[in-house]
Amino acid sequence: MRAIVIAGGKGDASSMSVGEVPKPVPRPRELLVKVHSFCLNRMDILQRNGLYPPPPGASEILGVEFAGEVVQLPAEGTGKFHVGDKVFGLVYGGAYAEFVAIDERMAIAVPEGMSLDEASAIPEVWFTATQALFLVNRLQPGEDVLIHAGASGVGTAAIQLARQHGADDKARMCESLGATTAINYKTDDFAKRVHEVTGGRGVDVIVDFVGASYWDRNLESLAIDGRMVMLAFLGGAKIESSNIGVILRKRLQINGSSLRSRTLDYQIELRDRFVRDSLPLFANGSLKPVIDRVFSWHQIGDAHRHMESNASVGKIVVHVD
Repeated sequence: MRAIVIAGGKGDASSMSVGEVPKPVPRPRELLVKVHSFCLNRMDILQRNGLYPPPPGASEILGVEFAGEVVQLPAEGTGKFHVGDKVFGLVYGGAYAEFVAIDERMAIAVPEGMSLDEASAIPEVWFTATQALFLVNRLQPGEDVLIHAGASGVGTAAIQLARQHGADDKARMCESLGATTAINYKTDDFAKRVHEVTGGRGVDVIVDFVGASYWDRNLESLAIDGRMVMLAFLGGAKIESSNIGVILRKRLQINGSSLRSRTLDYQIELRDRFVRDSLPLFANGSLKPVIDRVFSWHQIGDAHRHMESNASVGKIVVHVD
């Protein structure tokens, strides 16, 4: 089959191209899906550069989310899906390809009226946002949330989920999704704005992708008994100096979380929660995937460079054609 291959095993965006690789052989409980489209994630760039190996046993091919059409059923399936069904889902790797295998329990039927491009833009970011807000940070109705990188894929999902839970151009877009206040980090001190907006109280929950460069201001922005989940370190992972006494004084809880390293059972439970609580809201328009641009997979280098430029708002979709 065809898939995105990396010359030499790792390299910059120009090292990727469409090439030939063995077709996946599904395990007994896996569907084989012909991929229509997949989406980019920051982890793909790290993996491409040789900095983020896939979990043991996972495909070495890039990509963790996709949408497509079922072409082969599991040997030990439940009959839930049929050949020809349109599905989307999250995998440990292998989505940058013509075909991908996915455990039947992780696959999700594409709702009526939703395009495959839209469906491919859902799994990684909406699962991650669900995990960060509700499983890790235990967000409660009426609490205040600070979401960094609000125009990112996870950010746009987290804003909408927080709004549903009762809680520049990019800034205006975030407000259109339900953010009550959008802060431009290039021109405003976010900690100062948080205290202005909350009357000096601070926020109950922070979802952070930045790390070191935001550390002190994040602690300053949290309210008493505040919780923060760290999902990435775009601003570095090493802090030269910091007064961590505020963690004790405010009784703060700082958590780290990832999704790709989680067990299949955990991911299935997260998938089931998403299908129960959030998927119906896509059908009625209350929630929506945010798509930035759509590329052909023959333009995969351009797609990666676009993500690396930090100019995207929402998900970058790639067609397999």
